[in-house]
Amino acid sequence: MTPYQPRTLPDPGQAFPIKLSIRDFNLSFGQTPILKSIDLDVIANHVTALIGPSGCGKSTLLRSLNRLNDLSTECRVSGQIHLDNQDIYAPSMNIADLRRRIGMVFQLPNPFPKSIYENVAYGLRIQGIRSRRRLDTAIEHALTRAALWDEVKDRLNTNAYELSGGQQQRLVIARALAVEPEVLLLDEPASALDPISTLKIEELITELKHNYTIIIVTHNMQQAARVSDYTAYLHQGTLIEYGETQQLFTNPRKRATENYITGRFVE
Repeated sequence: MTPYQPRTLPDPGQAFPIKLSIRDFNLSFGQTPILKSIDLDVIANHVTALIGPSGCGKSTLLRSLNRLNDLSTECRVSGQIHLDNQDIYAPSMNIADLRRRIGMVFQLPNPFPKSIYENVAYGLRIQGIRSRRRLDTAIEHALTRAALWDEVKDRLNTNAYELSGGQQQRLVIARALAVEPEVLLLDEPASALDPISTLKIEELITELKHNYTIIIVTHNMQQAARVSDYTAYLHQGTLIEYGETQQLFTNPRKRATENYITGRFVE
């Protein structure tokens, strides 16, 4: 397959700047290459979807953006990823601050075994916020942003495990939003949810992009088409095509992309 040839999206004179710029990024675990020469611009206040077959490197690329792959001692990287022109792999980068600026929500809801209130307060307390008034305000704001406040405002002291799966996922999103990130990474956030809960998550994503830059990994082609503004197709660690979602799904430039999104994919 011919790899993607980088180009800035959209035009540099755009109203929305580039939030994340990935250039010639390579990642391997031990001797096994996972990502190969990735070039990609992520536009601020838009949703970018990462699609591709299992094992193509989507989640690895997502985790590279807040350096979660660093948790593996075998992880090796080269190239650059810039967040607002700041190299996130520079030795001077404060990793804790990076992970506050780039929040992440995983495939399965992972609330803490605490109350709804304390789940959202967790990151705020780590930042040293102790004022009950500040916590109350921030928690209400985060739960409102996550479209959950009206459902839980009268039971904030209830254990988070008593919420439904869809509510737990929105709680986890609220927990990420409470620390005021700039970018939100979503790794198949609706794959374990029922259709109604999935619809709520998709509606939430559409609303959140007005305030955050969002990158979502999904195996669901219809979901990528519904929620994203830009889509990147990866195969075997290589970026094959990247463009506006409508264009990529209706008139892809590469035959490999067309085969994948139409279900004719062959390894």
